[in-house]
Amino acid sequence: MEESFWQARWHSNQIGFHLDEVNPWLLRHWHALALPADAQVLVPLCGKSLDLLWLADQGHRVLGVELAEKAVLDFFAEWGVEPEVSEVGALRRFSSGRVEILQGDFFALTPEDTRDCVALYDRAAIIALPPAMREAYVAHLARLLAPGCRGLMVTLEYEQSRLDGPPFSVPEEEVRARLESDWCVELLEREDVLEKNWKFASRGLDALHEPVFRLQRKG
Repeated sequence: MEESFWQARWHSNQIGFHLDEVNPWLLRHWHALALPADAQVLVPLCGKSLDLLWLADQGHRVLGVELAEKAVLDFFAEWGVEPEVSEVGALRRFSSGRVEILQGDFFALTPEDTRDCVALYDRAAIIALPPAMREAYVAHLARLLAPGCRGLMVTLEYEQSRLDGPPFSVPEEEVRARLESDWCVELLEREDVLEKNWKFASRGLDALHEPVFRLQRKG
């Protein structure tokens, strides 16, 4: 998607992808990754997600990446803190406590920026991207994260021909096809969540599944 698309979505408050609670899959499955409490977690395309604060509350150091400055400013304002701001190459760093967000293009992120990240959390990143960008996104993750990195990925599965994204349908077979060269992929759970998402139901979908995957970067 073009940068202008996401900037417009944030400025017009068209952020139906944002949850006003911590993601239930995160609550249910994160601890199964058995990470050290002080592990640094990369959260691509993080928006102003409350998941960032939950991860920090577990003792983790959190590195979010977000294109839209408004999302970053809203996150810290709603948290009620004034972040420290600095420049990191082509990105701007906003940080407070255990939470740091790099504002700018995800593809400008370098392995130096993520050198301490040993975990990944993708709840709404890969499903925000059209197919060509998903390929580039997965390749960039492999460059950024070292062998042994563990992660959780939540995607959506629905009949793409019935509805334009984003969010896009990224079914299990695509996740495996794109990731398994660099990651061990384990399906933890899949649930039909159509009844909880009236916007999708109102557009004529018969099913809307959320699959949850545990990932581990291959050595």
